Amino acid sequence: MQRKLRLRNREDFSRIYRHGKSFANSQFVVYWSRQYKSDPFRLGVSASKKIGNAVVRNRMRRLVKEIVRQNAERIIVQLDFIIIVRKPAVGMKMAELEKSMLHILKKAGLLKMPR
Repeated sequence: MQRKLRLRNREDFSRIYRHGKSFANSQFVVYWSRQYKSDPFRLGVSASKKIGNAVVRNRMRRLVKEIVRQNAERIIVQLDFIIIVRKPAVGMKMAELEKSMLHILKKAGLLKMPR
């Protein structure tokens, strides 16, 4: 994931949590908000201590970023979003995680329509 496509500021996270919309399934929660200066989009990933130790949390963050990187062309532009990893996602394989992630992004309306 490119550095310019990452959310890092506390203010950005707070703005999205406070004013954004959210959708969830059993593995992920996505909060999102329109941001017209972010091109194409910016991503933040959150994994709490509830899901495991630092090794597990960092692995889940890397997997989520990789899934988003592989599907970047499908995500609508000018968007800031945060993905929160839930505990059931920890034991899943990469293909299952990707299917679940695309499901939640589609449910939130964050994927481009196929042509």
